[in-house]
Amino acid sequence: MSNNSNPNYFRLGVFVLGAIGVLIAVILIFGSGQLFKKSFMIETYIKQSVTGLDTGASVRFRGVKIGQVTFIGLSGDIYEDNIPFHDRKQYVVVRMQILGETVNEELIQEFVKNNLRAQVKSQGITGVNYIEFNFTPVAQAYPPLPYEWRPKYPVIPSLPNQADQIIEGIQKLIDGMNQINIDGTQKKFDTLLGNLNSLMAGDGKGNQGLINSVKDMNVILERIAKVTDKEELSILMRELVGSMVALRQTITSIQGDTQLTIENLKQTSEQLNEFSRIASQSPSSLIWGEPPPKITPPMNGSQAPSGATK
Repeated sequence: MSNNSNPNYFRLGVFVLGAIGVLIAVILIFGSGQLFKKSFMIETYIKQSVTGLDTGASVRFRGVKIGQVTFIGLSGDIYEDNIPFHDRKQYVVVRMQILGETVNEELIQEFVKNNLRAQVKSQGITGVNYIEFNFTPVAQAYPPLPYEWRPKYPVIPSLPNQADQIIEGIQKLIDGMNQINIDGTQKKFDTLLGNLNSLMAGDGKGNQGLINSVKDMNVILERIAKVTDKEELSILMRELVGSMVALRQTITSIQGDTQLTIENLKQTSEQLNEFSRIASQSPSSLIWGEPPPKITPPMNGSQAPSGATK
């Protein structure tokens, strides 16, 4: 009996070894040799909830998978077990395995200075979360979480996840609305409506109101329309032309009289000059000489001949 059972054990052992070999081959083929790739560990601290993020979740850089989450825990259990419970920060510690060449801590710190941050994101409507690394311009608005312990792996600071940012924005909006003085705003609005009503209808004092002003304007426009009627306008033009003709005649007659007056003034000035000359050269002649000729002013627009009246 013992001799008959030995071949069965041998076949069973060969089958088990073959199955193990096939399993290893499948892992190597479908795992794309990741078991033998170089990798390094990093961690991040998150203050918010990480619901939907589980061990094995993808770690991506700008959408490209570069590793996976290997551990999720609380800082109170990992780094703060010797601190009183009420003094613990209780951050969520997420450790990740990053595939690729090993990066030293100094290089990771340089990445952090250039605003490299980790953020929990959701894959569409499935609700499955993953870790996204990216260089973000809003990193200055979210300073790294403070801690006093010595991390086991290099730390990359985190940003609040998208859902928390949306909720935070809504909360700020609600707080801002709560700070608005509703009663004061309502009083100012009522005052504004009262001023508008006074402007439109008037206050019965000096303000006649916009409506009455519009009515007065309509009356003025009607009067202007009557004045600009064709018949009225033609009569006005004829009267204007007549006035212009009369004005021109008046100006012409005034010009004739003006010229005659200027001529008389010129003659008078010449005689006064002659009188002054004689008085300065021979004053006695003014007493013993003959009297000067008499000047006859013009009558009826005509000038009489100059000379002495005998």
